[in-house]
Amino acid sequence: MRSVTYSMGVSLDGYVVGPDGGFDWTPPDEEVFRLATDEVREAGVHLLGRRLYETMLYWETVDQNPSLDFSTLEFAAVWKALPKVVFSTTLSAVQGNARLASGGLAEEIERLRAEPGEGDIAIGGATLAAEAAASGLIDEYRARVYPVLVGGGIPFFPQRERRVDLELVETRTFSSRVVHLRYRVAR
Repeated sequence: MRSVTYSMGVSLDGYVVGPDGGFDWTPPDEEVFRLATDEVREAGVHLLGRRLYETMLYWETVDQNPSLDFSTLEFAAVWKALPKVVFSTTLSAVQGNARLASGGLAEEIERLRAEPGEGDIAIGGATLAAEAAASGLIDEYRARVYPVLVGGGIPFFPQRERRVDLELVETRTFSSRVVHLRYRVAR
């Protein structure tokens, strides 16, 4: 069965965006960018909320810039090819290799898990991930922890009164001081 993974950059105090909605503290260095590219490459489909989808639209056309380096072009190619499902109540259409979700999150994940297919079901966006976590649908958390305290914003982990035990799968420290933590939900 395909695993559901939740991966994002997060401040040391646990936020994916700061109080002003910005995440300018997460610019990846080459090593971190390579990790993100590898994670996208391992995914078979990516579930996104509207805000993250709109942020990631950049990658649909960035490859048209001939001055970009190889790693940026590589990520763009991998991202564009990846099937995406967008959850939104305000969008009427999406671009590229994306489609709007036709049902709820739990139903969509159940359908994707039942389909034959390679790769994980990646989920992005803190709001969408919080809904998946509340329903016990996330199998693995992957946090790229940046050495900054932003003091508030949107939390990486949902604020639920529910205990979830985790097993450490991997930890990796980059030269930029970013720490990658990968935890599997203990079942």
